[in-house]
Amino acid sequence: MTRKEELLQDVVIKFAGDSGDGMQLTGQQFTNNTALLGIDLATFPDFPAEIRAPIGTLPGVSGFQLRFSSDMVYTPGDYCDVLVAMNAAALKVNLKSIKPGGKIIANVDGFDNKNLRLANYPDGVNPLEDGSLDAYDLTTVDVTKLTREALKDFTELGTKERDRAKNMFVLGLIYWMYNRTLDSTIDFLKEKFGKKPVILESNIKVLQAGYNYGDTTEAFTTRYKVEKAKMKSGLYRSIMGNQALSMGLVAASEKSGLPIFLGTYPITPASDILHELSKHKAFGVRTFQAEDEIAGITSAIGASYGGSLGVTTTSGPGMALKSEAMGLAVMLEIPLLIVNIQRGGPSTGLPTKTEQSDLMQAYYGRNGECPMPIIAAATPSDCFDVAYEAVRIAVQHMTPVILLSDGYIANGAEPWKFPVSAELQPIEVKFKKQLDEGEEKFLPYKRDEKLVRPWAVPGTAGLEHRIGGLEKQDVTGNVSYDQDNHQHMVKTRQAKVDKIADYIPLQTLDSGPQKGKVLVLGWGSTYGAIKSAVAELQAEGKAVSHAHLRYVRPFPRNLGEIIKNFDKVLIPEINNGQLVRIIRDEFLVDAKGYNKIMGVPITKSELVDAIEAML
Repeated sequence: MTRKEELLQDVVIKFAGDSGDGMQLTGQQFTNNTALLGIDLATFPDFPAEIRAPIGTLPGVSGFQLRFSSDMVYTPGDYCDVLVAMNAAALKVNLKSIKPGGKIIANVDGFDNKNLRLANYPDGVNPLEDGSLDAYDLTTVDVTKLTREALKDFTELGTKERDRAKNMFVLGLIYWMYNRTLDSTIDFLKEKFGKKPVILESNIKVLQAGYNYGDTTEAFTTRYKVEKAKMKSGLYRSIMGNQALSMGLVAASEKSGLPIFLGTYPITPASDILHELSKHKAFGVRTFQAEDEIAGITSAIGASYGGSLGVTTTSGPGMALKSEAMGLAVMLEIPLLIVNIQRGGPSTGLPTKTEQSDLMQAYYGRNGECPMPIIAAATPSDCFDVAYEAVRIAVQHMTPVILLSDGYIANGAEPWKFPVSAELQPIEVKFKKQLDEGEEKFLPYKRDEKLVRPWAVPGTAGLEHRIGGLEKQDVTGNVSYDQDNHQHMVKTRQAKVDKIADYIPLQTLDSGPQKGKVLVLGWGSTYGAIKSAVAELQAEGKAVSHAHLRYVRPFPRNLGEIIKNFDKVLIPEINNGQLVRIIRDEFLVDAKGYNKIMGVPITKSELVDAIEAML
């Protein structure tokens, strides 16, 4: 049989199946394999909200979308070129996301009467047989049968254990389709199952069977290849947002000389930071899984008071529970990092779906006048730099800092050109260790030119002091109920946060002219979609520019000047319009919002239409 090879520039694949089908692992392995080849990529893992939804049902579908390209990639793609559907529910949930003429690889066993019924197809209707998929390139494969056949000699494995290897068959087949070797996944399997030889050998056997099936079947006549992307030279690795954030914290700890103490309570999608940091005891990292959210943050406050780098991680519901303790940290004026990996809300909301809906909570979600700096990550790899910068702000300005990420960034992956230690700017930390010349008594709220009070570790001789949640008398730190003092201290705490703007970079445009018709202003995970949409319109000669905020409170000093250079401002957000309200309030500009609140990222094509409507 004649095979042909086709060179592609850009491919979007989605693996979808039941939450027990191993689609996340399959996607991650293909991602790692792609990264090793130097091909640019972006991923979007899409988890079901239930821990274990009923098998075969629509709520139980788990998906992993991967885009890889020989050009630079900024989004995981609007529509799929290839959908691997392990059952009927996976097809039904994802059919609307496939390009016309796109390829569907369907596991026949997942489309029996039971699976069709669970996926709410009408009796007697099978999409693989009724012609409803004629607009697509449909290939059916009996993955379950072929997996069992490959493992027929593994008599010690039961049927359920054999069926767990179905994802390896699919992975092997896709490796064959895209001209890959199996080496990276075989190495992964050896590391994971090295002490379980039967599991190891069976998975490798099925992986190879999937590859060989692609090579021998007449169903696939074309293999595809995507060339290396032209990226800056250096060492790269595939990184997910929560991993990068954890590494940024460790790097900041090393550069500042402050040991990390993570006091936290597990919550989706932030828990992976706890899992990652707990691996790094060799770097002096201490992790404490507290009994609740309040204990998590208050233990971190205690660690910061004692001279460590206190960190707590959570999502929206946990932010609500931590709010009083955040107020305590603001009153104490100590360094603390509060990491909020946002998800759909309110209440328990959509635990595994992404949203940017906690910005107002970060700005205003505490009692009293309680200002805190806010910094936001834009991409998975950006989480490293943002975590590092958040620590710098916290320790050099003696303030708690909120770091905003979200589920899309946290679980998404991209190639990361990681820095070497020597390239990182040091984080200078000043502990007060003794009374200054002429200073008779330690004054814990005496401020420097940044309005920053001294950081004195408890137990330092001569620096005995008392702090707490009651209002402080200026300079002395004594409890004060004086009304003039309270107003003065409220204004001072706000001025301290505002003054941080003097110590952060000025805002720059990500792309586009300095003046024009439309400025697309973004923050957080909308970065890739905005960058891609604006680039497409700029290529058509449209006067569109893009600015993306890392520093959300305080804003860079020149942001207002940039905004005034444009006739119109569009602010895309995965919420009901939060940054747009703050920008209108701060700069008195008639900014417009583009809002999508569906638990999934904004797409490039949606933004192109929204921007064109403003031109």
